[in-house]
Amino acid sequence: MPPLAERLRPHTLDEYIGQQHLVGNGAVLRSMIESGNISSFILWGPPGVGKTTLARIIANKEQRPFFTLSAVTSGVKDVRDVIEKSKQNRFFNAPNPILFIDEIHRFSKSQQDSLLGAVEQGIVTLIGATTENPSFEVITPLLSRCQVYVLESLNKEDLEQLLKNALTQDSELKKLRIEVKESAALLRQSGGDARKLLNALELVVNTLLGENGNDESLPIVINDETVERCLQQNPIAYDKQGDQHYDIISAFIKSVRGSDPDGAIYWLARMIAGGEDPKFIARRLCISASEDIGLANPNAMLLASACFNEIERVGMPEGRIILAETTVYLAASPKSNSAYRAINDALELVKQTGNLPVPFHLRNAPTKLMKELGYAEDYKYAHDYPDHFVKQQFLPDEIKDRRIWIAQEQPSEKKLSERLRNLWEGKY
Repeated sequence: MPPLAERLRPHTLDEYIGQQHLVGNGAVLRSMIESGNISSFILWGPPGVGKTTLARIIANKEQRPFFTLSAVTSGVKDVRDVIEKSKQNRFFNAPNPILFIDEIHRFSKSQQDSLLGAVEQGIVTLIGATTENPSFEVITPLLSRCQVYVLESLNKEDLEQLLKNALTQDSELKKLRIEVKESAALLRQSGGDARKLLNALELVVNTLLGENGNDESLPIVINDETVERCLQQNPIAYDKQGDQHYDIISAFIKSVRGSDPDGAIYWLARMIAGGEDPKFIARRLCISASEDIGLANPNAMLLASACFNEIERVGMPEGRIILAETTVYLAASPKSNSAYRAINDALELVKQTGNLPVPFHLRNAPTKLMKELGYAEDYKYAHDYPDHFVKQQFLPDEIKDRRIWIAQEQPSEKKLSERLRNLWEGKY
């Protein structure tokens, strides 16, 4: 017997759950499907959100030949065989066959190149499915010939509807006396993945049915405790090499930058629960301490550096406390990106002006010849002057009046700026 997820696979758009921004009334993908004018496209989204199902629905509705390849098991020869079959099956005014490639991001460049001609000539209409960002994983010529549609994880309402459909529409489950008293654990286990939800439901039902001695007349009561007992697994979906890795670290750093300790700690917990490398998190905290906090609180860099060292020494799980302390401190600290902006502006200035000569008084003069040529001449040693400061030029002549570092309105930076302004009499 097919698994529950396969038994419940929808066959029409009206049965399809989720992705209303694409297939709802008047949405872009639904309009294209209903018009019958299907062009090549790529479906990008996490696992279990309906990419394969959507491709099958389109093929069924359009009554087109439907070829499926998996990038995991198929090679260039398989692609060419499908293209040849598509050529042989072409008839006058007949719609192009649909070639569905699952996990298209796993196709090598040569495999993707082998598709180009067929897609461009209309021999096949390509529908690709990927869990990875196609801008990084799909070659530019192929990507330019395909529209990209982004699918989202199923929300709570979608998952609850899917659960209801399973209990009321599946011929096998309807035979049983199933009562769902709590669904939070099931929904949490799914992680927005329809397939995971249905697999988990089927496993829980079968486990509880077995505990009832396979007596279908006895009630099967599903609550959070029974779900956790039956599944006994970590529900966290977190691919340390995939897009979610970058999305969550982005949310983490932006929460720190935005001075929200609650948000920062939440995303930290998501990474820790998902098994992220703690040293990766500590490195990002070091970057944030200099990029986002900087001179507004120089102690932030000291704490971030200490955090990285302690993570290497202490390890996990205790390291989570060190990461949490550093995260809260950085998120709660005043913010300044003046140093970050200064180095970026300086690099752009170097790019624009090239290798400007170093003023002679700033050059070193380790030899007699260099001294005779004027190297280090008229250089003033700051420590020989009151307050260890003396005015002199430190930029090349061509940009001697250019300002690069601009202090921001933070108490610690204002003090630095005021000191410099007094020393330089208004320059800063």
